[in-house]
Amino acid sequence: MEIAVIGGTRGLGNWIANFLKKEGCDVTITGRDSRLGMNIARKMGVKYTPNNIEAVTRSNIAILAVPIDVTPRTIKEIAPRLQAGSLLVDVTSVKEKPAQLMQEYVPEGVEFIPMHPMFGPRIRSLDGQVVVLTPVTKGEWYQKVVEFLESENARIIETTPKIHDQMMSVVQGLTHLTYISMAVTLEKLEVDVKESRKFASPIYSLMLDMIARITAENPYLYYSIQTHNHYIPKTHERFLSTYSELNEMAKNGDETSFVKAMSSAAKHMDDLEAALGRSDKAISALNQELNILKNSMGKEVGLRHIYSGKIHIGKLEEISADLITLIHNQKITELKISNIEILSPRELEDYKNDNCPRKSFDVSVVLPESADPEMVAQAIGSFNGVVASQVIDVYQGSQITKGMKSITLRYEVIDPHARSKVEALLKGFGGIIR
Repeated sequence: MEIAVIGGTRGLGNWIANFLKKEGCDVTITGRDSRLGMNIARKMGVKYTPNNIEAVTRSNIAILAVPIDVTPRTIKEIAPRLQAGSLLVDVTSVKEKPAQLMQEYVPEGVEFIPMHPMFGPRIRSLDGQVVVLTPVTKGEWYQKVVEFLESENARIIETTPKIHDQMMSVVQGLTHLTYISMAVTLEKLEVDVKESRKFASPIYSLMLDMIARITAENPYLYYSIQTHNHYIPKTHERFLSTYSELNEMAKNGDETSFVKAMSSAAKHMDDLEAALGRSDKAISALNQELNILKNSMGKEVGLRHIYSGKIHIGKLEEISADLITLIHNQKITELKISNIEILSPRELEDYKNDNCPRKSFDVSVVLPESADPEMVAQAIGSFNGVVASQVIDVYQGSQITKGMKSITLRYEVIDPHARSKVEALLKGFGGIIR
């Protein structure tokens, strides 16, 4: 499958290109900066061209992932040059205008799907992620795209471009403006945000994280979202007028009106009990990993960096408010608590089995004649720290006491200290080490 990602050097376009490359597709990315594009393509193992038309004319699928403000002219540039039987997809946050232009400029025999992945480039997979599809028409490609997204366990929403943009005026237009306004307010008030967390309720801390997440994103993208969805100004106006009304109620001591407005809004919210449950889970999750770490002090732990995916293993030496310290082979590693996930004992064992060097040992043990050698090997193999175990010899002769037999086992371990534990286990079975 030949796929061109127009705008694949940065942001979501780059994430899509990486994702499809891992899926086995032949990917070409484009971007305005040739030097940057060639470097990125080389690291990713994909092709690069600065020429959008060259990329799409040799592709089965063209994915448009350029900034919102240049999407219209890029559609006009590439759509007429698509080959018959191919597919054009755009992944911008606004859908009405792109859908209209694709319908106008795409030639006969070419299918198009206006799409909006409701996530950013920080995610690791499509599992559980929402993808909005706004088809004007449906052809063979549409069903293939749906099947692919379903195979990746994505959540698919199908709607019209108009309904999408109306909904995004709230989902993006209102929430982004609100969070950005709060961040700017904190700055103008000269609030020490880190200090404020010491006084914070769990809800405040969670809200600060959401505000930081939004403001850490591409500000040009967020400005484009605010200015290119023509339903957003009406949403902004309603928000500002409502804020002013509530502010006046508080200033004027109008408790009755304030309580009435808040209570009415609460009734309008969808399933309050479920919302409270979800927020309780989110708050609990903030503390759960920290509690696990505190209970693991001085023990070996495995930690996965949530962005790079790199696994760190070592003895947990120290925990501060923001950092944890691991020691492995006398090497000290510091990691931000916010950036790591704790591996389960099984995940840690599997990682060590796959990645850590192994050592092999042989041991001979004298056991009663009734002992089953394979059962003994199986018991050793299931022991924590042992990777594999097998019987290599069974001997009954003049050197072995009558009624007994010698079983020689070969086992592999990751931790050499497991050797003494294995021998202790064999002695616990009543065996005598030869």
